[in-house]
Amino acid sequence: MLKVVIVGAGGHGQVVADSLLAELMDDSKDIQLVGFVDDNPRLQQCSLLGLPVLGTVAQLPTIVHHAVVIAIGNNQVRHKIYRQLHEQGEQFISVYHPSTIIGRGVEIGGGVMISAGVVVNTGALIGQNVILNTGCTVDHHNHIGDHVHIAPGVHIGGDVEIDEGALIGIGATVMPQCRIGAWSIVGAGAVVTRDVPAYSTVVGIPARIIKVSQGVFKS
Repeated sequence: MLKVVIVGAGGHGQVVADSLLAELMDDSKDIQLVGFVDDNPRLQQCSLLGLPVLGTVAQLPTIVHHAVVIAIGNNQVRHKIYRQLHEQGEQFISVYHPSTIIGRGVEIGGGVMISAGVVVNTGALIGQNVILNTGCTVDHHNHIGDHVHIAPGVHIGGDVEIDEGALIGIGATVMPQCRIGAWSIVGAGAVVTRDVPAYSTVVGIPARIIKVSQGVFKS
């Protein structure tokens, strides 16, 4: 049986746990959810959704497990922990809520979280350590880079490229054939009608650049 630990016990971590528990209602899944690790001292020794917080991230090697899923919404923090755990030899599993719809020919990397109500259409490529949050839609032949977070209620048209570490905020829309640059931020409710440069923050309808932070974060 594959023993799994969730890294992160905050709100998003509990959503991940709930999705995995729902997935495990299928008796064919030979997986046991062991519990959480989290660096927040207030969460230590808590029980969340009937699962224990077993310690901090640094204590993960002392916990009997075979794989992890990182459940942290902040892209930069999630990326840092992913690199750290990857270097330690950790294995990453992906979690799909049972209500997820995934089309033919879709490729999904490791450590991906796909929440309730998500639709991923044919030909899409999803990278490593990605969050597809509640009710978002990823249309045909999208390329979603590593460490991206697609927030709840986002709609992405066909043939869109979203580069590493980008955040697409709640309820935003990305029109077909746009490219969203690495580590950029699309504000909640924005409508993207043209390419967004790397490290940019865009907001509004249509989305416009309000800030460029070149080189603030390097992968």
